[in-house]
Amino acid sequence: MSCIFCKIAAGEAPAEVVYEDDRVLAFRDLAPQAPVHVLVIPREHVDSADELEDPDVAAALLHGARKVAKLEGLDAGYRLVTNVRTHGCQSVGHLHFHVLGGAQLGGSLVG
Repeated sequence: MSCIFCKIAAGEAPAEVVYEDDRVLAFRDLAPQAPVHVLVIPREHVDSADELEDPDVAAALLHGARKVAKLEGLDAGYRLVTNVRTHGCQSVGHLHFHVLGGAQLGGSLVG
């Protein structure tokens, strides 16, 4: 297993876990782009959103993101982002959602 997120999900690599259930794991990003920056990943390996076939995994990811937002007190709002492949700036080949918040975010969705 060479995927770092698979290793984190298996407990073989360290991460600051914020939320977990049987389908997803959420942990703090090592290079935060906002005061709150948490990654939500499926426990099973899926390369990117483009390869996501199981609607139950998609629902679990969205549910996990919502749980993270509540746990982190992001009542004023947050941004939920996933990057897809190289041109989408996906840096790890394991599907992950970024939950970003904790301050007023810039209006641009690109950048």
